[in-house]
Amino acid sequence: MNKLYALMLAVLLTAGILSGCGTQKEEQANAVQEEEKQEVSVQIEISKNNGEEILADKELSVEEGATLMKVLEDNFEVEQSDGMINSIEGISANQDKKMAWMYTINGEEAQVGANDYELKQGDEIVFDYHSWE
Repeated sequence: MNKLYALMLAVLLTAGILSGCGTQKEEQANAVQEEEKQEVSVQIEISKNNGEEILADKELSVEEGATLMKVLEDNFEVEQSDGMINSIEGISANQDKKMAWMYTINGEEAQVGANDYELKQGDEIVFDYHSWE
């Protein structure tokens, strides 16, 4: 009976050690993934009337691949619904005056919503409040 007990104890100890090694490997893999998520530097400017009035101009260090909307919400006062920006820094779109927030990415008119754009190193984003006419 002692041999059976010793054998069972050895099996349990081996299983525990192997399971601990698996956990350690998972932790190492997670640490490597975290290291792979690099920070990138981006510039975000908030302005009115095609740049006549600069409301904010920030250079930010953000996680590579972060969405523009998430970074905006983390760093500015933003109101949005369904990915559409309604207000930045307390300035709301105005249907009657045909005024809204438009933005460019590296000098080019944005082709996607801020929810869908993943920031890259050196991006220069300008949100400008102006007439859409």
